[in-house]
Amino acid sequence: MPSRVLIEGGWVFAGEGDGPFQVVEDGVVAVEGERIAYVGPRDGLDPAWEPTRRIDARDKAVLPGLVNAHTHHAMSLLRGYADDVPLMPWLERHIWPAEAHLTGDDVYWGTLLAIAESLLAGVTTFADMYFFMDRVAQAVVETGVRAHLSRGLIGVAPGADQALAEGKALVAAFQGAGDGRIRCALAPHAPYTCPPPFLARVLEAAAALGCPIHTHLAETRAEVEQIRAQYGKSPIRHFADLGVFQHPTLAAHCVHVDADDIAILAEHGVAVAHNPISNCKLASGIAPVPDLLAAGVTVGLASDGAASTNHLDLFEEMRLAASLQKVSRYDATVLPAWQVLRMATVGGARALGFDRLGCLAPGYLADIVVLDLRAPHLRPRHDLTSLVVYSAKASDVDTVLVHGKVLVDGGELLTVDLERVEHEVEERARRLARLARGGAADGTP
Repeated sequence: MPSRVLIEGGWVFAGEGDGPFQVVEDGVVAVEGERIAYVGPRDGLDPAWEPTRRIDARDKAVLPGLVNAHTHHAMSLLRGYADDVPLMPWLERHIWPAEAHLTGDDVYWGTLLAIAESLLAGVTTFADMYFFMDRVAQAVVETGVRAHLSRGLIGVAPGADQALAEGKALVAAFQGAGDGRIRCALAPHAPYTCPPPFLARVLEAAAALGCPIHTHLAETRAEVEQIRAQYGKSPIRHFADLGVFQHPTLAAHCVHVDADDIAILAEHGVAVAHNPISNCKLASGIAPVPDLLAAGVTVGLASDGAASTNHLDLFEEMRLAASLQKVSRYDATVLPAWQVLRMATVGGARALGFDRLGCLAPGYLADIVVLDLRAPHLRPRHDLTSLVVYSAKASDVDTVLVHGKVLVDGGELLTVDLERVEHEVEERARRLARLARGGAADGTP
């Protein structure tokens, strides 16, 4: 018999439409197995429905699990390694040389650290593009989280053929793994790293495997200028003409897009992962999120990797996402709190292609966050949605369920040995830094 969990007495963010979530005071969420059975007022629940566990949500908000729509989880190993550097020098002089020394074990432990950080911040699902993705999948299966996984593919790099083989093997081995918690994609890194002949091979593989595409697009002005110089068109038009968007596509960034680009994205159903803090810190620019949403483009919220944002906190991302649009457009009404919260939940779920995820409604997958509102920065409670988006912090997360199972209980991780993970990560991060700077693995010059 499936487990039955009753979350009761909180402010429940309910509903599955395209507008704001409906906040139900003293509401309940009934979870049966991996799905939600009931959401709403307490007196609407069948009195014969008996839970195997009760979670007291009084003075708490009950939200859909947050979805990080684009990240590189094992880059938590490189947090703080190369800050205050523009994107291409950051990649070419610092990140790629360090990543050249990564092992599968490094990626496994770095991913576990990121999963721990994310769960404690209420993130239940993430889209990851990196290397040694079989080890990332292992971490996902072990910890109980939900993920969209892809092996990053750089067509101009040595070993591109091997990388593509690894990407295809990931899809074949892990599509639907972890009781359906894992979806897989192929991930051509970007237009400037994947020439058309290599991209054609990736798309042929995606067609054969029936899997989506995860990529970076139009992140910087330099990228747009380079692709226009090479191909006479924008990165968006370039990928459209090559047939990339004939496959379900998740495009990270889309900062430098014009009206024609946005129309192409909307026409082809391309989903965008918006990374506000990464785009600020790397001086990439401000994505036109209100224009994308107005055109009908699905937009999810993302942190990017911890090497560029230094954190995996979607509460910070929500605040900045809203604030950037308001200040850049001199309009306080654009991208209101309810819209940002939807981007961080159901928007991300739709962008990643997960069905019946990201809302608290009957039949939806039971990925749920309980947020403790008993803190000075969360009083008074005039508007619960604004409170969550503009005032809440990751540290307010109390309880997290994924696929109907409790993974964080009263702020305690249940599926990650955090002390062991932190020890492993410290040792491995020091080794990577030494090797990248020309030293030996044992610390000798």
